[in-house]
Amino acid sequence: MKKRKIARVSVAIIVAVGVFIAAYFVFVGRNRPAPIPTKETLYDGVTYQRVARYFPNAMIAHIIKIDTKTKGIQFLITPADSKSETPLNARTTSQFLDEFSLQIAVNGDGFTPWWSRGPADYYPHAGDPVAPLGFTASNGDDYWKGIELDEGERPVLYISRRNVFSFNDKPNRVYNAISGDRMLVLQGQPAPGLNDSELDPRTAIGLNKNGRYVYLIVVDGRQPFYSAGITFADLAQLLIDHGVYTAMSLDGGGSSTMVVEGENGEPVILNSPIDNYIPGRERPVANHIGVYAP
Repeated sequence: MKKRKIARVSVAIIVAVGVFIAAYFVFVGRNRPAPIPTKETLYDGVTYQRVARYFPNAMIAHIIKIDTKTKGIQFLITPADSKSETPLNARTTSQFLDEFSLQIAVNGDGFTPWWSRGPADYYPHAGDPVAPLGFTASNGDDYWKGIELDEGERPVLYISRRNVFSFNDKPNRVYNAISGDRMLVLQGQPAPGLNDSELDPRTAIGLNKNGRYVYLIVVDGRQPFYSAGITFADLAQLLIDHGVYTAMSLDGGGSSTMVVEGENGEPVILNSPIDNYIPGRERPVANHIGVYAP
């Protein structure tokens, strides 16, 4: 009887281990970044860091730090495709990086129209006309004033031709501009009223105190056994912990994507995007932030 009990326990353990391994490969997949911390230099003046946390929820964050004083560093916001009420053709972040020969890119502002009812019923597809929710400018063309929303005015990041960054302080001549969802960090402290309970994929951009260093961050989410996501409050603290003094969130959820140029010139996705609950699937979005690096 005792031997049978031991045998049953042994079988149960083997089955549990097998289920865990199977779940890991189903939900984590072989093509996602390893859930372990790492840090490396991508280009002159550009470093990449992967942050992995396991408790109380699994969380994988991807942080690119850019020294704006590095020779050859330049920024690009997605240019307009038309002068219509939907001035942009939707692109994935990989398509944006490839089309404009960039070295780094992340998704940008929220947009409309948008729906996601299933893997075959969604909008936009790549090439479909869309409009960003907030004020947008690219290379001196302030082509979109934004859409009036019930939640009020959206924060805006302005980027000059000489890589001077400012949040919500519109210059006399606008060169590049992109809007965000909300402010996350103000003067080195979390912005008031940030949600501290909802876990989701997130994208954000931040600056250090003197504005020399720009931080692009994407946090993976909605992926069991890999990364549940992060709250706005925890994202703000994560940014502060890495030296950010001011930051705003960009579009999150299935839009959150970080891409770099690979050695063969092809786009390489650094994070694990998830669209329509399909890990690794990129969502076509309206605008993006791109970086030319030496």
